[in-house]
Amino acid sequence: MTLEDALRATELLLAWALILQSCEHFVTASHNKALFLLRIICCIVLAIGIAPLLSLAMLAAISLIMLHRFQGPYNGGSDRMSVLIVWCLLIAHAVPTTMLREAAFGYLAAQVVLSYFISGWVKLVNPQWRSGRALRDVFAFSAYPVSEELRQLANYPRLCWVMAWSVMVFEVLFPIALVDQTLLIIALAIGAAFHLANACLFGLNRFFWIWLSAYPSLLWLQSRVADALW
Repeated sequence: MTLEDALRATELLLAWALILQSCEHFVTASHNKALFLLRIICCIVLAIGIAPLLSLAMLAAISLIMLHRFQGPYNGGSDRMSVLIVWCLLIAHAVPTTMLREAAFGYLAAQVVLSYFISGWVKLVNPQWRSGRALRDVFAFSAYPVSEELRQLANYPRLCWVMAWSVMVFEVLFPIALVDQTLLIIALAIGAAFHLANACLFGLNRFFWIWLSAYPSLLWLQSRVADALW
């Protein structure tokens, strides 16, 4: 995947993800509808491809306003990833040379790889995760499961152990996928399925589209790694 193609794919996916996030505030008693309406307009302009630098600059400014207004990324990791993608794209469009554009976009890809690896490593060194107890507790006690029936999974310790180790192994080994395009595509498919499962099981719907928005950067980075290795 070329740099231009990867940037454009990221812009389209980001615009869709942010539009979905913004629409949530129009079905609730939000006092920030004007701000999110402006973000939707910027996303539509970005998706059309008109003045991407200006659109991204507006989205970056909106991200700073939101961080101030909500005293940080109010929805946790998905908002952090949203801000990261917006600013990396903005820098990639603003810098004057191809090398700097690649550096900005490569930083995004590196952060995505680290997000998986560090998440897996934190779980791996935790005995509660290695035993499967942490995942059992998530099903049994947390407010995340979207239905009460899912809490019954806490009664199957072997299943929770298998699920916990599957997540840990995938996340820790994710960086290895960069050495081969086919392997990376498989890893990204597994990653997408993982985020979709989290959306269905725990209601973490925001993570699905925003993480997929960063996937083109990984496909581009893999091609650069392959060129360097072979």
